[in-house]
Amino acid sequence: MNSESGLSHTGIGLSALTAVLVGLGHRSVGYGSYSDDHPDELQVVGLAEPNPERLARYALKWGISAERCFSSAAELAAAPKFADVAINGTMDDIHVETTIPLLEAGYDILLEKPIAKNAAELRALAAAAERTGRKVVICHVLRHAPFYIAIKERIAAGEIGEIMHIHSTENVSYHHMAVGFVRGKWNRREVNPMLLAKCCHDLDLLCWFKSGTEPTQVASFGGCHFFTEQNAPEGAGTHCHDCEIERDCQYSALRHHLNNDWWPFYAFSGEATYEAGGAAPDADAAGESSSEEEMAESRRAHLESSDYSRCVWMCDNDVVDRQSVIVEFADGCVATHDMVTNSARATRRLQITGTKGEIEGDMITGRIVIRRPAATDGEEWVEEVITIGEGEDMHGGGDLRLVADFVKVVRGEPHSLSTTELSDSMNSHLIAYAADKAMQSSTVVTLDEMR
Repeated sequence: MNSESGLSHTGIGLSALTAVLVGLGHRSVGYGSYSDDHPDELQVVGLAEPNPERLARYALKWGISAERCFSSAAELAAAPKFADVAINGTMDDIHVETTIPLLEAGYDILLEKPIAKNAAELRALAAAAERTGRKVVICHVLRHAPFYIAIKERIAAGEIGEIMHIHSTENVSYHHMAVGFVRGKWNRREVNPMLLAKCCHDLDLLCWFKSGTEPTQVASFGGCHFFTEQNAPEGAGTHCHDCEIERDCQYSALRHHLNNDWWPFYAFSGEATYEAGGAAPDADAAGESSSEEEMAESRRAHLESSDYSRCVWMCDNDVVDRQSVIVEFADGCVATHDMVTNSARATRRLQITGTKGEIEGDMITGRIVIRRPAATDGEEWVEEVITIGEGEDMHGGGDLRLVADFVKVVRGEPHSLSTTELSDSMNSHLIAYAADKAMQSSTVVTLDEMR
């Protein structure tokens, strides 16, 4: 192997994989944290990030020298290769343009989802991966959650026979919808359709359960009907801090982000000194002697000056606040997915019906029920109930298991059934593009049109 690679053999096996983090948001930093507990498997040796304060902070955390800190993915790609892999956690709209140069520079890539804004970008990435011979693994972390692994294992073992129908639902909480998709970075279709931004995990699961069978056509219905100006309550202001009904509003940004400390890494992402697990905004500038009151005032001032304090009924959002999708696969299996926002309780639910039985589950409770017909035993059905713990990290325990599997893929070691070829991840994105087109045009869209 190249002497600069972390894949050189040692006396007891392979050494740690070396990684560069590209885009120091909470996703890539979270994946990089795998190295904290598993330094024998992964070591962070480089960083690329346009925000100089954030770059300096994480350079200090991981002990990265200045010559291995870069202001952009392009600058990193232009430098001599010094690591095995790049973990790309940049914003959605630049995933492909930042990844292709890194593939050409020789890096294998762990790429945050969604992969690409459109089918043309998707094809360009696939072509680059094939041309360079590098590996691209997509961060579809739910595949790695114990809850979904248990379901996939039952399907793979043939316990419910051939899949006839899948129905999945994602219930997006009212506060997540408000911060991310009404006030936040993902509130415009031109950035990403809601289905791609929020439910590419769920569409990926459909394709993963049906791995090896191509989706063929898609229909979809939905729209933005609730978070609109005509639904604003009487007395609503344009921003929460100048609204006479703010204290009685379930969408109050002040309650969500200041009182309840929900979604700080979204609401305060403009502050270089604040991320999940980091210091409060302006703490560094204010000094260690700053009181809690002073830091709270700083956070409130930042919130009030940002888009995250806007009234949810008076924003510039145009993504859907509900959408349903129907997918037909080549073998006749039909899958449906419902994306429902404004839910009091966020969860994902699933029901899979096969020729020999069915599986249903709720991700948040971790409860999975497997039922089979039992007429020959004098019963209508028999069932088995199992409960899966949620795990210690985000996405049902899938985040760090994804990184562990990625390490194995790059090393060429046996990996779990959660990691498949790039084509499976591409299918889920093609479904999202087709669903958006089908919804907008009130037509059925064939996947051949998108490929």
